[in-house]
Amino acid sequence: MTNALLDMTGLPPFSRIEPPMVEPAIDTLLQENRQTMESLLSTISDPGWHNFVEPLEIAEDRLSRTWSPVSHMNSVVNHDELREVYNACLPKLSDYATEVGQNSRLCEAYKKVAEQQDLDNAQKKMLENTLLEFRLSGVDLPEDKKQRFKEISQSLSKLTTKFEENLLDATNAWSKLITDPEQLAGLPESAMALAKQTAEQREQQGWLLTLEFPSYFPVMTYADQRELRRELYEAYATRASDCGPHAGQWDNSEVMEQILALRHEQAQLLGYNNYAERSLARKMARNTEEVMSFLTDLAQRSKAQAERELADLTQFASENYGIDQLEAWDIGYYSEKLRQHRHAISQEELKPYFPETRVIPGMFAVVERLYGIRIQSVEGVDTWHPDVRFYEIRDKQNQLRGQFYLDLYARPKKRGGAWMDECATRFFSDSVDQVPVAYLTCNFSPPVGDQPALFTHDEVETLFHEFGHGLHHMLTRIDYPSVAGINGVAWDAVELPSQFMENWCWEQQALELISGHVESGEPIPDELYQRLHGAKNFQSAMQMVRQLEFSIFDFRIHQEYDPEQGGRIYQILDQVRVQVSVISPPSWNRFPHGFSHIFAGGYAAGYYSYKWAEVLSADAFSRFEEQGIFSQEAGQAFLQEILEQGGSKDAMELFVAFRGREPQIEPLLRHSGISG
Repeated sequence: MTNALLDMTGLPPFSRIEPPMVEPAIDTLLQENRQTMESLLSTISDPGWHNFVEPLEIAEDRLSRTWSPVSHMNSVVNHDELREVYNACLPKLSDYATEVGQNSRLCEAYKKVAEQQDLDNAQKKMLENTLLEFRLSGVDLPEDKKQRFKEISQSLSKLTTKFEENLLDATNAWSKLITDPEQLAGLPESAMALAKQTAEQREQQGWLLTLEFPSYFPVMTYADQRELRRELYEAYATRASDCGPHAGQWDNSEVMEQILALRHEQAQLLGYNNYAERSLARKMARNTEEVMSFLTDLAQRSKAQAERELADLTQFASENYGIDQLEAWDIGYYSEKLRQHRHAISQEELKPYFPETRVIPGMFAVVERLYGIRIQSVEGVDTWHPDVRFYEIRDKQNQLRGQFYLDLYARPKKRGGAWMDECATRFFSDSVDQVPVAYLTCNFSPPVGDQPALFTHDEVETLFHEFGHGLHHMLTRIDYPSVAGINGVAWDAVELPSQFMENWCWEQQALELISGHVESGEPIPDELYQRLHGAKNFQSAMQMVRQLEFSIFDFRIHQEYDPEQGGRIYQILDQVRVQVSVISPPSWNRFPHGFSHIFAGGYAAGYYSYKWAEVLSADAFSRFEEQGIFSQEAGQAFLQEILEQGGSKDAMELFVAFRGREPQIEPLLRHSGISG
């Protein structure tokens, strides 16, 4: 079949993908996949890897590669017609996935293959994962419960998409035009220039503020006018909710309740007490008690220090600015004042040292030194937006290891945040020769005027983080898609390679590669580096308890869901804040209404994974602290024991192979400057 959504190179022809072609292509592939599955089940009496598993993997991979550009474009160039066909395909894909997962004949055939003796370790792990997926799809349920499971899966697919759409629409709907520059006093030149450019792009006179992060963040950090900060904070903190400037218009309240109810019901159908238990089936953590104990322990170690940090901030704001009561929209502003007072450094001061023209090649140079790879740009590849670039990775033998798209800047109709996603997964067999391809997506400030884009140090960290995910996906040596790259990796270990990469953003040897003044090209001077490093753990305990608030809240709303009481979302959030938080937001704050990680992403009852993996990444990096941050031995070991292995072995087994022991929490506390 000629697939209109893939070109001859196997890459998506983005400029030629039109919404009307999507649904027919998906319908055709779903029909072909069903026929392939039925044919194999009917004709193969002795199923094995090559005659049974591999043809099914080929069919699944083709479907995945076809849907990937559609799903991706829905996130990065969203518009009504595309959204409509995307939503039309979701229930079909959900039905198909459930149908496959509940096919008892298929499950029995996989069991037969799993009993065979001539399988390699990656094949065994893939089959073990596949049999778990059958169980988690309800293959063992009676027919009536299978049907209910299928209905729930379809509803959840629609609801999580609706949550994301509401958030995107609410974000895009709000803007504020400023005509008097005095109202923007305190904002750095770069933020003013971006606001001016945004206004011009929308054919308006003045300075236009939006809720896109490159616009929102500088206002909360630098704007002297308190009322302006409050206005933006309220608009941002009430997006897609029953409060704020667009109260009720894109309200996620009922969507969230339905998502929690359906997840709970589905978990109970499978024999779990709650969705938190169900979520751990694919994770390193062994049970819910271990997760809560881990989070509570970190909170106890951090909270007293966080309280001291807030007391310092409160005293500073009172003594220097006469502010008696710090509000939520004051925290970022006075924290930045205190950071400058204490460490004489700001994100804005660093920006000229991180032009995109230095950061991107510098980041490539860092990983080239660590892993012995080469990264080079490729011209002429079709993309979804003119700003997008394309690169390939080759190893020392000049073998093509992976390719990736890089989409750096914020823009309207693009989902917020930063992420890595799969365009194609590594797959090598007698009939398939496929290198992995990644999408790396960020929402950084775009270039203003003739200058290259200038990044904050935080943005550089974010870029390194997502590139870490990308390397995990692209440098795998595992040939079977289901356990290649990030696939099959325990969800609470999947952040290890990404958080691990962030460490190089703080090392002077690496900063010499990734920094260079936009005008002079000079790397960060030693004196400025010392100030940067000195401020590394500024308010680190406050940041720690904030992440723990999100993690415990997420886990508890899934673990403690009660159908008779509903989600109790804000009741539980208030309890969590009493336990771990030091900042009390206003009663109208609707943070959960925009918490897409857990309501629309893959982190439901799994947001704790960031902290769990941070223990792994800090301990992994401590080997480089011992042997040298560009140690060839340590770099090759991380490449071979972690990145290349994908999900072919249990995460703990891989970590021990690299570190020589199980992970310890002390490096994380030391890196975070937490003495608890």
